[in-house]
Amino acid sequence: MKDCRRAFLFLLAALWLAPAHAQQNDLIVEKKVFELPSYTTEGGATIKNVRVGWEAYGQPSADKSNVILVTHFYSGTSHAAGKYAPGDKAPGYWDSIIGPGKAIDTNKYYVISSDTLVNLNANTPNVVTTGPASINPDTGKPYGMTFPVVSMRDFINVQKALLESLGIRKLKAVVGASMGALQAYEWAVAYPDMVERIVPVIGAAGGNAMLVAWLDVWGQPIRLDPKWNGGDYYGKESPNQGLAAALKVVSLHANGWEWAEKTFGSAPVAEGQDPGASLDNQFKIVTALDQSGAGRASGADANHFLYLVRANQLAAADPAKIKTPALIIYSPTDLVFPPDWVERTAAVIKSNGTLVETVQITGPNGHLNGVLHIAQAGPRIARFLAN
Repeated sequence: MKDCRRAFLFLLAALWLAPAHAQQNDLIVEKKVFELPSYTTEGGATIKNVRVGWEAYGQPSADKSNVILVTHFYSGTSHAAGKYAPGDKAPGYWDSIIGPGKAIDTNKYYVISSDTLVNLNANTPNVVTTGPASINPDTGKPYGMTFPVVSMRDFINVQKALLESLGIRKLKAVVGASMGALQAYEWAVAYPDMVERIVPVIGAAGGNAMLVAWLDVWGQPIRLDPKWNGGDYYGKESPNQGLAAALKVVSLHANGWEWAEKTFGSAPVAEGQDPGASLDNQFKIVTALDQSGAGRASGADANHFLYLVRANQLAAADPAKIKTPALIIYSPTDLVFPPDWVERTAAVIKSNGTLVETVQITGPNGHLNGVLHIAQAGPRIARFLAN
Protein backbone atom coordinates (compact mmCIF):
# COMPACT_ATOMS: atom_id res chain seq x y z
CA MET A 1 0.00 0.00 0.00
CA LYS A 2 2.96 2.33 0.51
CA ASP A 3 3.69 2.23 -3.25
CA CYS A 4 0.03 2.92 -3.99
CA ARG A 5 0.01 5.88 -1.64
CA ARG A 6 3.14 7.27 -3.26
CA ALA A 7 1.59 6.88 -6.71
CA PHE A 8 -1.59 8.58 -5.54
CA LEU A 9 0.30 11.54 -4.12
CA PHE A 10 2.19 11.86 -7.40
CA LEU A 11 -1.07 11.78 -9.32
CA LEU A 12 -2.69 14.34 -7.07
CA ALA A 13 0.26 16.68 -7.41
CA ALA A 14 0.34 16.27 -11.17
CA LEU A 15 -3.37 16.77 -11.73
CA TRP A 16 -4.35 19.23 -9.09
CA LEU A 17 -1.41 21.13 -7.71
CA ALA A 18 0.59 21.33 -10.94
CA PRO A 19 4.22 22.47 -10.55
CA ALA A 20 4.79 22.77 -6.84
CA HIS A 21 8.45 23.66 -6.51
CA ALA A 22 8.93 26.07 -3.64
CA GLN A 23 10.87 29.25 -4.36
CA GLN A 24 12.82 31.25 -1.81
CA ASN A 25 11.23 34.44 -3.20
CA ASP A 26 7.65 33.29 -3.67
CA LEU A 27 5.17 35.92 -4.75
CA ILE A 28 2.59 36.48 -2.02
CA VAL A 29 -0.74 37.28 -3.62
CA GLU A 30 -4.12 38.41 -2.35
CA LYS A 31 -7.44 37.04 -3.52
CA LYS A 32 -9.82 39.85 -4.39
CA VAL A 33 -13.48 39.87 -5.38
CA PHE A 34 -15.12 41.61 -8.33
CA GLU A 35 -18.85 42.19 -8.25
CA LEU A 36 -21.44 43.13 -10.87
CA PRO A 37 -24.97 44.10 -9.77
CA SER A 38 -26.27 42.18 -12.78
CA TYR A 39 -25.03 40.53 -15.93
CA THR A 40 -26.95 39.61 -19.06
CA THR A 41 -25.69 36.43 -20.70
CA GLU A 42 -25.20 35.92 -24.40
CA GLY A 43 -28.40 33.89 -24.24
CA GLY A 44 -30.33 36.88 -22.89
CA ALA A 45 -30.74 35.75 -19.25
CA THR A 46 -30.02 38.08 -16.34
CA ILE A 47 -27.85 36.98 -13.42
CA LYS A 48 -27.97 39.23 -10.37
CA ASN A 49 -25.13 39.84 -7.92
CA VAL A 50 -22.36 38.29 -9.99
CA ARG A 51 -19.15 37.70 -8.05
CA VAL A 52 -15.82 36.30 -9.26
CA GLY A 53 -12.48 36.11 -7.52
CA TRP A 54 -9.32 37.51 -9.03
CA GLU A 55 -5.68 38.07 -8.24
CA ALA A 56 -2.83 40.03 -9.74
CA TYR A 57 0.96 39.90 -9.95
CA GLY A 58 3.29 42.82 -10.62
CA GLN A 59 2.30 46.46 -10.99
CA PRO A 60 0.42 48.32 -13.73
CA SER A 61 2.36 50.93 -15.66
CA ALA A 62 1.19 54.55 -15.49
CA ASP A 63 -0.75 54.18 -18.75
CA LYS A 64 -1.81 50.58 -17.94
CA SER A 65 -0.34 49.34 -21.20
CA ASN A 66 1.50 46.38 -19.65
CA VAL A 67 -1.47 44.21 -18.67
CA ILE A 68 -1.58 40.47 -19.40
CA LEU A 69 -4.71 38.45 -18.71
CA VAL A 70 -4.29 34.79 -17.76
CA THR A 71 -7.34 32.58 -18.36
CA HIS A 72 -7.53 29.25 -16.55
CA PHE A 73 -8.22 25.67 -17.57
CA TYR A 74 -11.33 23.55 -16.89
CA SER A 75 -10.48 22.44 -13.37
CA GLY A 76 -8.32 25.48 -12.63
CA THR A 77 -8.83 28.70 -10.72
CA SER A 78 -7.41 32.19 -10.80
CA HIS A 79 -4.44 30.99 -8.75
CA ALA A 80 -1.91 31.01 -11.57
CA ALA A 81 1.20 31.97 -9.60
CA GLY A 82 2.57 32.80 -6.18
CA LYS A 83 1.16 31.81 -2.81
CA TYR A 84 -1.57 33.19 -0.59
CA ALA A 85 0.66 32.66 2.46
CA PRO A 86 4.34 31.72 2.86
CA GLY A 87 3.36 28.38 4.41
CA ASP A 88 1.28 27.22 1.45
CA LYS A 89 2.48 23.86 0.18
CA ALA A 90 2.38 24.85 -3.48
CA PRO A 91 2.28 27.99 -5.61
CA GLY A 92 -0.14 28.62 -8.47
CA TYR A 93 -0.20 26.24 -11.42
CA TRP A 94 1.96 28.37 -13.78
CA ASP A 95 4.39 29.68 -11.17
CA SER A 96 7.25 28.39 -13.32
CA ILE A 97 6.57 31.09 -15.94
CA ILE A 98 4.89 33.93 -14.00
CA GLY A 99 6.97 36.04 -11.64
CA PRO A 100 9.99 38.33 -11.43
CA GLY A 101 12.47 37.50 -14.18
CA LYS A 102 10.35 34.65 -15.55
CA ALA A 103 8.84 34.31 -19.01
CA ILE A 104 5.85 36.43 -18.01
CA ASP A 105 8.00 38.85 -16.08
CA THR A 106 6.11 40.60 -13.31
CA ASN A 107 8.87 43.23 -13.21
CA LYS A 108 7.56 44.25 -16.66
CA TYR A 109 3.95 43.14 -16.80
CA TYR A 110 0.86 43.47 -14.66
CA VAL A 111 -0.72 40.03 -14.74
CA ILE A 112 -4.39 39.50 -13.87
CA SER A 113 -6.17 36.17 -13.47
CA SER A 114 -9.81 35.60 -12.48
CA ASP A 115 -12.05 32.71 -11.53
CA THR A 116 -14.62 32.03 -14.23
CA LEU A 117 -18.34 31.92 -13.77
CA VAL A 118 -19.46 28.40 -12.71
CA ASN A 119 -15.92 27.61 -11.56
CA LEU A 120 -15.60 23.91 -10.81
CA ASN A 121 -14.04 24.46 -7.39
CA ALA A 122 -17.00 26.29 -5.87
CA ASN A 123 -16.46 24.64 -2.47
CA THR A 124 -12.74 25.39 -2.28
CA PRO A 125 -11.27 28.15 -0.09
CA ASN A 126 -10.07 31.16 -2.08
CA VAL A 127 -12.44 30.46 -4.97
CA VAL A 128 -15.18 33.01 -5.62
CA THR A 129 -17.61 32.24 -8.42
CA THR A 130 -21.26 32.69 -9.29
CA GLY A 131 -23.00 29.58 -10.54
CA PRO A 132 -25.61 26.92 -9.77
CA ALA A 133 -24.45 26.60 -6.15
CA SER A 134 -24.95 30.34 -5.56
CA ILE A 135 -28.05 31.75 -3.89
CA ASN A 136 -30.61 33.15 -6.29
CA PRO A 137 -31.54 36.50 -4.69
CA ASP A 138 -35.08 36.19 -6.07
CA THR A 139 -35.77 32.90 -4.25
CA GLY A 140 -33.27 32.80 -1.40
CA LYS A 141 -32.29 29.30 -2.53
CA PRO A 142 -29.44 27.90 -4.65
CA TYR A 143 -30.03 28.26 -8.38
CA GLY A 144 -29.40 24.62 -9.16
CA MET A 145 -30.34 23.85 -12.74
CA THR A 146 -32.32 27.11 -13.06
CA PHE A 147 -28.99 28.89 -13.49
CA PRO A 148 -28.73 30.06 -17.11
CA VAL A 149 -26.39 28.39 -19.57
CA VAL A 150 -23.15 30.35 -19.89
CA SER A 151 -20.48 30.31 -22.59
CA MET A 152 -16.87 31.32 -23.22
CA ARG A 153 -18.19 34.70 -24.38
CA ASP A 154 -19.88 35.13 -21.00
CA PHE A 155 -16.63 34.22 -19.24
CA ILE A 156 -14.68 36.86 -21.13
CA ASN A 157 -17.42 39.48 -20.87
CA VAL A 158 -17.18 39.26 -17.07
CA GLN A 159 -13.39 39.47 -17.37
CA LYS A 160 -13.77 42.55 -19.58
CA ALA A 161 -16.02 44.18 -16.98
CA LEU A 162 -13.40 43.43 -14.30
CA LEU A 163 -10.65 44.98 -16.42
CA GLU A 164 -12.72 48.06 -17.21
CA SER A 165 -13.45 48.53 -13.51
CA LEU A 166 -9.68 48.81 -13.06
CA GLY A 167 -9.38 51.37 -15.87
CA ILE A 168 -7.79 48.86 -18.25
CA ARG A 169 -8.78 49.30 -21.89
CA LYS A 170 -6.00 47.38 -23.63
CA LEU A 171 -4.33 44.01 -23.08
CA LYS A 172 -0.73 43.25 -23.94
CA ALA A 173 -1.80 39.62 -24.25
CA VAL A 174 -4.29 36.96 -23.23
CA VAL A 175 -2.55 33.75 -22.19
CA GLY A 176 -4.34 30.56 -21.18
CA ALA A 177 -4.22 26.77 -21.18
CA SER A 178 -6.93 24.37 -22.42
CA MET A 179 -10.24 26.06 -21.57
CA GLY A 180 -8.06 29.11 -21.04
CA ALA A 181 -6.92 28.78 -24.66
CA LEU A 182 -10.56 28.72 -25.76
CA GLN A 183 -11.04 31.98 -23.88
CA ALA A 184 -7.96 33.47 -25.54
CA TYR A 185 -9.35 32.66 -29.00
CA GLU A 186 -12.71 34.09 -27.93
CA TRP A 187 -11.05 37.32 -26.82
CA ALA A 188 -9.37 37.65 -30.23
CA VAL A 189 -12.71 37.19 -32.02
CA ALA A 190 -14.90 39.28 -29.72
CA TYR A 191 -12.59 42.20 -28.86
CA PRO A 192 -9.75 42.29 -31.41
CA ASP A 193 -9.05 46.00 -30.82
CA MET A 194 -8.47 45.36 -27.13
CA VAL A 195 -6.01 42.44 -27.44
CA GLU A 196 -2.51 42.90 -28.88
CA ARG A 197 -1.66 39.18 -29.01
CA ILE A 198 -2.77 35.80 -27.71
CA VAL A 199 -0.92 32.78 -26.36
CA PRO A 200 -3.29 29.78 -26.49
CA VAL A 201 -1.75 26.73 -24.83
CA ILE A 202 -3.01 23.16 -25.45
CA GLY A 203 -6.16 24.35 -27.17
CA ALA A 204 -7.64 24.71 -30.67
CA ALA A 205 -10.25 27.05 -32.13
CA GLY A 206 -13.57 26.17 -33.72
CA GLY A 207 -16.07 23.53 -32.71
CA ASN A 208 -15.26 19.83 -32.75
CA ALA A 209 -17.85 17.05 -32.57
CA MET A 210 -15.39 14.62 -30.95
CA LEU A 211 -14.68 17.04 -28.12
CA VAL A 212 -18.40 17.67 -27.65
CA ALA A 213 -18.92 13.92 -27.25
CA TRP A 214 -15.95 13.49 -24.92
CA LEU A 215 -17.22 16.31 -22.70
CA ASP A 216 -20.54 14.54 -22.45
CA VAL A 217 -18.69 11.40 -21.34
CA TRP A 218 -16.96 13.51 -18.68
CA GLY A 219 -20.30 14.53 -17.22
CA GLN A 220 -22.19 11.25 -17.54
CA PRO A 221 -21.19 9.76 -14.15
CA ILE A 222 -22.74 12.76 -12.40
CA ARG A 223 -26.04 12.38 -14.21
CA LEU A 224 -26.09 8.66 -13.37
CA ASP A 225 -25.61 9.27 -9.65
CA PRO A 226 -29.09 9.07 -8.02
CA LYS A 227 -28.02 11.73 -5.51
CA TRP A 228 -27.63 14.24 -8.34
CA ASN A 229 -31.44 14.24 -8.49
CA GLY A 230 -31.67 16.36 -11.63
CA GLY A 231 -29.39 18.95 -10.04
CA ASP A 232 -31.55 19.36 -6.94
CA TYR A 233 -29.20 18.25 -4.17
CA TYR A 234 -28.34 21.42 -2.25
CA GLY A 235 -29.15 20.95 1.41
CA LYS A 236 -29.06 17.20 0.84
CA GLU A 237 -26.31 14.65 0.30
CA SER A 238 -24.17 15.68 -2.67
CA PRO A 239 -23.54 13.34 -5.62
CA ASN A 240 -19.87 12.99 -4.72
CA GLN A 241 -19.59 9.45 -6.04
CA GLY A 242 -20.64 10.54 -9.52
CA LEU A 243 -18.50 13.67 -9.32
CA ALA A 244 -15.45 11.64 -8.26
CA ALA A 245 -15.98 9.28 -11.19
CA ALA A 246 -16.33 12.25 -13.56
CA LEU A 247 -13.06 13.71 -12.31
CA LYS A 248 -11.44 10.30 -12.77
CA VAL A 249 -12.45 10.36 -16.45
CA VAL A 250 -11.10 13.90 -16.86
CA SER A 251 -7.81 12.97 -15.21
CA LEU A 252 -7.26 9.98 -17.46
CA HIS A 253 -8.25 11.85 -20.63
CA ALA A 254 -5.97 14.76 -19.75
CA ASN A 255 -2.97 12.50 -19.33
CA GLY A 256 -1.60 9.97 -21.81
CA TRP A 257 -0.34 6.45 -22.30
CA GLU A 258 3.27 7.37 -21.56
CA TRP A 259 2.35 8.80 -18.16
CA ALA A 260 0.20 5.74 -17.38
CA GLU A 261 2.88 3.28 -18.38
CA LYS A 262 5.81 5.02 -16.70
CA THR A 263 3.95 5.80 -13.47
CA PHE A 264 1.92 2.64 -12.96
CA GLY A 265 2.28 0.06 -15.70
CA SER A 266 -0.03 -2.90 -15.12
CA ALA A 267 1.01 -3.39 -11.48
CA PRO A 268 -1.59 -4.52 -8.96
CA VAL A 269 -2.61 -2.12 -6.22
CA ALA A 270 -0.70 -4.24 -3.72
CA GLU A 271 1.67 -7.18 -3.82
CA GLY A 272 -0.17 -10.47 -3.70
CA GLN A 273 -3.44 -9.01 -5.00
CA ASP A 274 -3.33 -10.31 -8.57
CA PRO A 275 -6.17 -8.76 -10.65
CA GLY A 276 -6.21 -12.02 -12.60
CA ALA A 277 -7.25 -13.94 -9.49
CA SER A 278 -10.30 -11.91 -8.51
CA LEU A 279 -12.40 -9.00 -9.70
CA ASP A 280 -11.97 -7.57 -6.19
CA ASN A 281 -8.23 -7.15 -6.82
CA GLN A 282 -7.48 -3.86 -8.52
CA PHE A 283 -4.72 -2.31 -10.63
CA LYS A 284 -2.60 0.43 -9.11
CA ILE A 285 -3.53 3.01 -11.74
CA VAL A 286 -7.26 2.46 -11.23
CA THR A 287 -7.02 2.86 -7.46
CA ALA A 288 -4.88 5.99 -7.81
CA LEU A 289 -7.38 7.55 -10.22
CA ASP A 290 -10.25 6.66 -7.88
CA GLN A 291 -8.50 8.23 -4.91
CA SER A 292 -7.57 11.34 -6.86
CA GLY A 293 -11.14 11.80 -8.09
CA ALA A 294 -12.54 11.39 -4.58
CA GLY A 295 -10.04 13.88 -3.17
CA ARG A 296 -10.83 16.50 -5.77
CA ALA A 297 -14.60 16.04 -5.49
CA SER A 298 -14.62 17.43 -1.95
CA GLY A 299 -13.86 20.95 -3.18
CA ALA A 300 -15.87 20.82 -6.38
CA ASP A 301 -19.56 21.11 -7.24
CA ALA A 302 -21.33 18.64 -9.54
CA ASN A 303 -23.65 21.16 -11.19
CA HIS A 304 -20.75 23.51 -11.81
CA PHE A 305 -18.98 20.61 -13.52
CA LEU A 306 -21.94 20.13 -15.87
CA TYR A 307 -22.25 23.84 -16.65
CA LEU A 308 -18.55 23.91 -17.53
CA VAL A 309 -19.12 20.92 -19.81
CA ARG A 310 -21.76 22.87 -21.72
CA ALA A 311 -19.65 26.04 -21.90
CA ASN A 312 -16.81 24.05 -23.43
CA GLN A 313 -19.16 22.24 -25.82
CA LEU A 314 -20.41 25.61 -27.07
CA ALA A 315 -16.92 27.01 -27.65
CA ALA A 316 -16.52 27.62 -31.37
CA ALA A 317 -14.45 30.76 -31.95
CA ASP A 318 -13.88 30.89 -35.72
CA PRO A 319 -10.13 30.95 -36.43
CA ALA A 320 -10.85 32.57 -39.79
CA LYS A 321 -11.91 35.69 -37.86
CA ILE A 322 -8.74 35.92 -35.78
CA LYS A 323 -6.43 38.74 -36.87
CA THR A 324 -4.50 38.91 -33.60
CA PRO A 325 -0.87 37.66 -33.60
CA ALA A 326 -0.71 34.30 -31.86
CA LEU A 327 1.83 32.02 -30.25
CA ILE A 328 0.14 28.62 -30.18
CA ILE A 329 1.70 26.09 -27.81
CA TYR A 330 0.66 22.46 -27.93
CA SER A 331 1.51 18.89 -26.99
CA PRO A 332 2.00 16.30 -29.77
CA THR A 333 0.51 13.61 -27.48
CA ASP A 334 -2.58 15.58 -26.47
CA LEU A 335 -5.76 13.47 -26.41
CA VAL A 336 -8.11 16.38 -25.60
CA PHE A 337 -6.93 18.78 -28.31
CA PRO A 338 -5.13 16.53 -30.82
CA PRO A 339 -2.16 18.12 -32.60
CA ASP A 340 -3.71 18.03 -36.07
CA TRP A 341 -6.62 20.16 -34.83
CA VAL A 342 -4.24 22.68 -33.25
CA GLU A 343 -2.14 22.78 -36.42
CA ARG A 344 -5.25 23.38 -38.53
CA THR A 345 -6.16 26.26 -36.24
CA ALA A 346 -2.72 27.79 -36.71
CA ALA A 347 -2.91 27.33 -40.50
CA VAL A 348 -6.31 29.04 -40.73
CA ILE A 349 -5.19 32.02 -38.64
CA LYS A 350 -2.00 32.27 -40.70
CA SER A 351 -4.03 32.25 -43.93
CA ASN A 352 -5.54 35.55 -42.75
CA GLY A 353 -2.09 37.08 -43.12
CA THR A 354 -1.76 37.05 -39.33
CA LEU A 355 1.50 36.35 -37.56
CA VAL A 356 1.36 32.86 -36.04
CA GLU A 357 4.11 30.98 -34.24
CA THR A 358 3.80 27.44 -32.95
CA VAL A 359 5.85 25.53 -30.41
CA GLN A 360 5.54 21.98 -29.10
CA ILE A 361 5.88 20.93 -25.47
CA THR A 362 7.00 17.37 -24.89
CA GLY A 363 6.63 15.14 -21.88
CA PRO A 364 4.77 12.08 -20.62
CA ASN A 365 1.61 13.89 -19.57
CA GLY A 366 -0.28 14.35 -22.82
CA HIS A 367 -2.67 17.30 -22.55
CA LEU A 368 -1.26 18.22 -19.15
CA ASN A 369 2.16 18.84 -20.65
CA GLY A 370 0.83 22.37 -21.20
CA VAL A 371 0.50 22.84 -17.45
CA LEU A 372 3.21 20.66 -15.95
CA HIS A 373 5.93 21.37 -18.51
CA ILE A 374 5.06 24.91 -19.66
CA ALA A 375 8.55 26.11 -18.66
CA GLN A 376 9.87 24.46 -21.86
CA ALA A 377 8.10 27.22 -23.81
CA GLY A 378 9.21 29.98 -21.44
CA PRO A 379 11.86 31.54 -23.71
CA ARG A 380 9.48 31.56 -26.69
CA ILE A 381 6.74 33.16 -24.61
CA ALA A 382 9.13 35.84 -23.35
CA ARG A 383 10.31 36.69 -26.89
CA PHE A 384 6.77 36.74 -28.27
CA LEU A 385 5.59 39.14 -25.56
CA ALA A 386 8.62 41.39 -26.02
CA ASN A 387 8.40 41.69 -29.82
